[in-house]
Amino acid sequence: MISPYVRRRRLAAELIRLREEHGYSTQRLAAAVGIPRQRISQLQNGHVRPNDDEIMRILNVLKVGQRRWDQIMTIAREARERGWWEKFRDEMGPRQALYADLEAGARSIAEYQLTLLPGLLQIPAFTEVRARANRGNHPEHFDPTRALEARAIRQRVLARAGGPSYEVIIDELAVRRFTAPPDVVRAQLDHLAQVGYDHKRITIRILPLSASLPGHVVPRSAFFTYRYPDPGDPVVVAVDTVTSDLVLTEPADTSPYLDLYQRLQQAALAPADSLDLLAAVAEELPDYTGSRR
Repeated sequence: MISPYVRRRRLAAELIRLREEHGYSTQRLAAAVGIPRQRISQLQNGHVRPNDDEIMRILNVLKVGQRRWDQIMTIAREARERGWWEKFRDEMGPRQALYADLEAGARSIAEYQLTLLPGLLQIPAFTEVRARANRGNHPEHFDPTRALEARAIRQRVLARAGGPSYEVIIDELAVRRFTAPPDVVRAQLDHLAQVGYDHKRITIRILPLSASLPGHVVPRSAFFTYRYPDPGDPVVVAVDTVTSDLVLTEPADTSPYLDLYQRLQQAALAPADSLDLLAAVAEELPDYTGSRR
């Protein structure tokens, strides 16, 4: 399926474009269609799921031709869909559910991780530690079995036929600072190295602590970029903050992050060297029996 979140943002852009092409203000369109102005504003902000009746009424008032009509109604239908993550929302939390939504139907995913190892490549033992650490103020919703099941389903996006290419740049800080017990971290690093060697569509790069980025820029947080097959859909950037995630779709907002990602790529180790570093750090850690290699 295509990301319902992205399709809602696409629908919002199409409605604004149509309204402006026909010289309607939001207030005038609401009056002409017979829909409250607040609802029109919500549709134009991509904040609500549309229904067929209200979209058809808007297209009728604006006298949209058949080809564009079909296109917009298809977008509206996809914007209304509910993904698999909806039934796991309590266990995943709203942030993980948002990422699952953005990953759906993506052509390419790229991310920079500052302090954590990437969720799409986590092993169950590591995920369980992080899920327990992040369960926050709602422990009554935490079910480790369901949380692990949700993460496993989310990870399938990388294995499906026609799935996205995936690149992650991991700051060496995230590799060196343990966010799980050492034996779990070792197993996780071994897994990252193996995935990087085995999967052509997955690229792992390490940004060394000693790296100097072009222009001496300093990344302030983790962030993710998503591109989709439909060229009319926006490039999406999700920025990881302490309490929530900032989702950007306007070119003026996403461009600085796309530029920063290119600078991170230039400063990061080559994939082969990155995998060697992961393997070397794992070598230093005890395994589940407490022994070292």
